[in-house]
Amino acid sequence: MESLDLLANNLANTETGGFKADREFYSIYSSAEASADPQGNTSALPVVERQWTDLAAGELRPTWNPLDLAISGDGMFAIQTPRGTRYTRNGNFRLSPAGALTAPDGSPVQSRTGTAITLDRTLSIDVLPDGTIQQAGNPVAQLQMASFDTGSLSKEGSNYFIAAQNAVAKPVTGTVLQGSLEQSNVGAAESAVRLVSITRQFEMLQKAAGIGNDLSKQAIEQVARVVS
Repeated sequence: MESLDLLANNLANTETGGFKADREFYSIYSSAEASADPQGNTSALPVVERQWTDLAAGELRPTWNPLDLAISGDGMFAIQTPRGTRYTRNGNFRLSPAGALTAPDGSPVQSRTGTAITLDRTLSIDVLPDGTIQQAGNPVAQLQMASFDTGSLSKEGSNYFIAAQNAVAKPVTGTVLQGSLEQSNVGAAESAVRLVSITRQFEMLQKAAGIGNDLSKQAIEQVARVVS
């Protein structure tokens, strides 16, 4: 059931920009009460120990929209949310009526100085590889980008990541590409094949559980039967 939930969520986000697929770590579970067979082997079952996020980069697809930004290589954009600074690879940005550069949910994109970025809607926008935003040939602001070790980030929803309290940001080695968006790194074909495989396993376990229940029911009925 956990694997099915993860796969369903991945498939639902195959077209979400910058989305990172969730996968699972398996381990083997053996009940302490399980009786061993004549050779001394106890039955063991695979169990999902925990899930992890695949942070591999998705395909960079050109859109030619000046407000669409992608990071080629390492790094994430910093976004100011009501809950604090969050990070994302989704650079599908917009301009508010007041000229603020925002994420799709309306949260302001953060500059290197920690403030929101306000642009002139009447001027063209040029973004340099280091994240510097220029208008009319003059630098207006520079995008705040950060990089963290894989274990320091966790998903928070809305395509955002939150850094652990003790996480230390590393120098960003990636470059900004204007007019492109990073696609989801979910492999639709692979996920569909895994979905069919796990569904079949689930059905087999369901049948096994049903057979076990039938055997238990027959045993109870046979034991309870009074022989005349």
